[in-house]
Amino acid sequence: MNNKTPHIVSFLFVVLLLSSCHSQNSLQKASAKHNKKITCIYLIGDSTMADYTGDYEPGKDYMKVRYPITGWGQVFQPFFVKDSLKFLQPFITTDSVMIIDRAHGGRSTRTFFQEGRWRYVYEYLKPGDYVMMQFGHNDSSEKHPERFVNIQGYKEFLRLFATQTKQKGANPVIITPVARNYPWKDGKLENAHGEYWQAAIDVAKEMNIPLIDLNKLSMEYFTHKGQDYTTSHYFMNFPENTYEAYPKGQKDNTHFQPEGAKAVASIVYQEFKKIITTQKK
Repeated sequence: MNNKTPHIVSFLFVVLLLSSCHSQNSLQKASAKHNKKITCIYLIGDSTMADYTGDYEPGKDYMKVRYPITGWGQVFQPFFVKDSLKFLQPFITTDSVMIIDRAHGGRSTRTFFQEGRWRYVYEYLKPGDYVMMQFGHNDSSEKHPERFVNIQGYKEFLRLFATQTKQKGANPVIITPVARNYPWKDGKLENAHGEYWQAAIDVAKEMNIPLIDLNKLSMEYFTHKGQDYTTSHYFMNFPENTYEAYPKGQKDNTHFQPEGAKAVASIVYQEFKKIITTQKK
């Protein structure tokens, strides 16, 4: 074995980890074989958090059928590369942090549970992992009864996810729904989520669970950037013939382009750092 071999093995291990985001068996086998300890951060939620690459739509080329739509969870992993972990020590002591994004478009707390998506996460949770939950966009959609969940139901499902996360020795984090690009008033972006914003805050306080108030933080961030910049750079608004997947253009003030997803992911990461440093003291 020459002196380059260990580096090659390490590189291949990292590649295997990054390619196994949606395969817990592969992840567990890889970590066991190389005697690596991994903290998994599971993301559960809706389209604004989803990862549209990989097997999100099996058999379809993301760059051809969906790009540039990007969930913030899709660009969350780079905040946890090896060089960045030193900023999380001694609060995270494992060799690696793995983002496992199980969020999916159109899902409310209820449909995420009913479709077995939560069960998948629950089965693989281990002590020390994290579950970051961001719902509300679809729960509040009364015009879509197949996904709608009233306030009390929304709270109950958040309680369920949080309670079962704790049962596995893992750490729940409640996230308020990220802002939509409306309504704007006098140059300020305001709340589009009604009582669902406060409901998530209430459950976090009631259960003494860490909270990331992403609705508030993203409203403030987008307000600082201004409506015009936010609309054209962060959300899915662009003219026809700009991207292959959207030949007629797009006017979408809910979903993000890559720049918007990265901005939101950065906000979440900074808040997550505050949470773990506070928890572990």
